[in-house]
Amino acid sequence: MTRPDIEPFDQPESWPVIERRVLGRGRVSDFVEDDIQAPDGVRFTRQWLTHPGAVAVIALRDDDRVAVIHQYRHPVAMRLVEPPAGLLDADGEHWLDAAQRELAEEAMLRADDWRVLVDIFSTPGGVAETIRIYLARGLHQAERPDGFEVEHEEAHMDIGWVPLADLVDAIYAGTVQSPSMVSGVLALHGALATGRIDSLRPADAPWPAREVWAERLRRDVATS
Repeated sequence: MTRPDIEPFDQPESWPVIERRVLGRGRVSDFVEDDIQAPDGVRFTRQWLTHPGAVAVIALRDDDRVAVIHQYRHPVAMRLVEPPAGLLDADGEHWLDAAQRELAEEAMLRADDWRVLVDIFSTPGGVAETIRIYLARGLHQAERPDGFEVEHEEAHMDIGWVPLADLVDAIYAGTVQSPSMVSGVLALHGALATGRIDSLRPADAPWPAREVWAERLRRDVATS
């Protein structure tokens, strides 16, 4: 259906789930299968992964270089160029606190100025992951938080600085593919080009997708 009056914002909407089956439980995600009823009454089935959500940080130095992590990602069998990032899997931890923790853990940095660059769904057709990507400036060296241990993939990651312009070129060349890196770098590049840096959302700005996810969890618990 063609509509000339579609507004440019995502809207919360939840179609009835007639039956849900948990096909597998994992450490981070569950694999579920839902029988769904569309507004016209048609029923169909969708399989998808739950996800706790994540944060990522585009840490920009005064010389326009960005902190990057070169990290192995087993599902895609590649070592990816990524920003410092991590899961929202700690009970009660605010998104900004999680981003600040990840920046210290992975890049050994802290920042004086935090803004929201962009919010994304990484794979909305099959995974419930939401990602908030922050811009961090006014950078300083920092110690890793007490109790944090570098292990598994992180024990083999490389940390460095890449000029923002080089990252933009790499994205268009198809040699940088991480969704948080691509989205964050292009959002930063666009904000700089259009003079939006000072009008970026504050670090504690509302995150509607997380509110929708929390409501979904409450509803699932109430019906289980």
